[in-house]
Amino acid sequence: MGFINYIRSVLAVFVVTPLITFITCAGVIIGILVLRMSTRQIKAVPRWWSRTVARFAGVKVRVEGLENIEPDRPYIFAANHQSQFDIFALDGFLMVDFRWMAKKELFRIPLVGPAMRLAGSIPIDRSRGRQAMTRLADAARRLASGTSVVIFPEGTRTRDGRLQPFKSGAMYLAIKSGVDIVPMAITGGFEIMPKGSFLTRPGRILIKIGQPVSSKNYTQKEKQQLADLLHDQVATLIAS
Repeated sequence: MGFINYIRSVLAVFVVTPLITFITCAGVIIGILVLRMSTRQIKAVPRWWSRTVARFAGVKVRVEGLENIEPDRPYIFAANHQSQFDIFALDGFLMVDFRWMAKKELFRIPLVGPAMRLAGSIPIDRSRGRQAMTRLADAARRLASGTSVVIFPEGTRTRDGRLQPFKSGAMYLAIKSGVDIVPMAITGGFEIMPKGSFLTRPGRILIKIGQPVSSKNYTQKEKQQLADLLHDQVATLIAS
């Protein structure tokens, strides 16, 4: 990494991102509680946050395959997880009204946690299966009301850039809600900010949206079959 890019990365991670994160969280809280904005309307605030971080970090994001989905229909978007920067890429450039399913620890962060809850994000306790199922049922109700959800079926970021096996837990949500699942591939993020790195590199991220997969023909006993099918479709998108 060149000296200029190094300084740019340090400023992006340790100055710009914390500052605009504070502004964004405050904006979400004020927008929801004071201005009475809907969660759909407030989506513009984190979108600005993500695009600002990407611009300052020198990251360009392109989305392909939006023609595969219907704009006003709810989906479960199942994506691979290459990097922490995936959050900025999806939040800023996937022009779909969606909510995050995120580990509960994030909701304990001061200001960030309350903003995430108000914006409609769904906490998941991966250590407690029963509580996780309750949250998944809550997510299913939101899907039924017309809101899409983004999940990372690998469960965590890849350590080597390779696609990991998909876990079946998230498939419970798809089968329970009856909503189509959309395979989605993210490439380029690992080179920009691999797991364990605190700094970013300038680069390009490509998000590929595949054809929706119906979950209606699967039972809860067939969750792993559905997970394996989605894994293969995401792998195909990555390779194409």
